[in-house]
Amino acid sequence: QVQLVESGGGLVQPGGSLRLSCAASGFTLDSYAIGWFRQAPGGEREGVSCISSADGHIYYAPSLKGRFTISRDNAKNTVYLQMNSLKPEDTAVYYCAAERSGSCSRWYLRYEYEYWGQGTQVTVSS
Repeated sequence: QVQLVESGGGLVQPGGSLRLSCAASGFTLDSYAIGWFRQAPGGEREGVSCISSADGHIYYAPSLKGRFTISRDNAKNTVYLQMNSLKPEDTAVYYCAAERSGSCSRWYLRYEYEYWGQGTQVTVSS
């Protein structure tokens, strides 16, 4: 069964850090592009970042570049999202998704992705 499972969310104070994980089962991530999205209460799901398969090209939402870092460990079949200097406006459910072509060319479009995880809640609050 193909599955993506996010973990690592939680409650953190402003300025803190979290590392989210996206683990795959039933398929290997190394040939897929992996995107991270987030959805705040009452908001739309928006793209956060993407890492391509073969060449490792990385993309970020412009407002997040410099605070968030995406990486992949193919040996562990896992992609990570390191989030630093967190702000209350980063509060959202974070999702990872897998795109079969391996390209991040249209990474910000939700329909480009074939598989989605169930999400992990990130709350930034004092």
